[in-house]
Amino acid sequence: MKKDKSCDHKSCFMCQIVLKEWLPAIEGHRKNFIAKKGEIIIKEGEPVTGVYFVTSGNVKVHKKWGDKELILRFARGGAILGHRGIQSEHAVYPISATALETTTLCYVDIDFFMATIKVNHAFAFELLLFYADELNTSERKMRNLALMSVKSRLAVALFSLRAQFGVNQEDCIAVELSRQDLAAYTGATYETVFRTMNELVQEGLIVLKGKGIGILDEDKLRVLTEEGV
Repeated sequence: MKKDKSCDHKSCFMCQIVLKEWLPAIEGHRKNFIAKKGEIIIKEGEPVTGVYFVTSGNVKVHKKWGDKELILRFARGGAILGHRGIQSEHAVYPISATALETTTLCYVDIDFFMATIKVNHAFAFELLLFYADELNTSERKMRNLALMSVKSRLAVALFSLRAQFGVNQEDCIAVELSRQDLAAYTGATYETVFRTMNELVQEGLIVLKGKGIGILDEDKLRVLTEEGV
């Protein structure tokens, strides 16, 4: 990754919450980087060295799932990466993180991050809530993989992406994902997702505009998300 010097002390999860008196300490320990599209930021299984915060751009957080890749979430401006690797011993990153577009990042080493948690109680509390929300999301995703059909999981994925990224001027979900990444986020093969999307198009539930995906019939698509609930 290319080094960068930009940091406004406002864009990341840590800087937004810590004590103002702690910001000079962050300034003295932070390192800023720019990751190109497709560049690996964190690699699953490697020793934990520190934590990253996304200041701009978009990152996919993914892990190995048998012989496939499963995308757990997407991290945008302000989000934290690498925190799941914090353990009492033999700390390794349990996930990988890859830039989906040119992304700017702020990095702090693990010792300074742990010191930040100890000193800043509000930050520790917000981090605890973030862990709880992330665990809930992961458990729900695992439940969906076990109980839902690919069609229903794809519907859940589309609503989730729209909630996170919004829509563009063409009323399509405002993020361009490869069909392979969409399959990894859905927990299915590329071929199955491609076939299922065509079915949803034929049924009038979604529309495809180039790489863009728009939801046409929200009510009928929403019914699919209730499968297995």
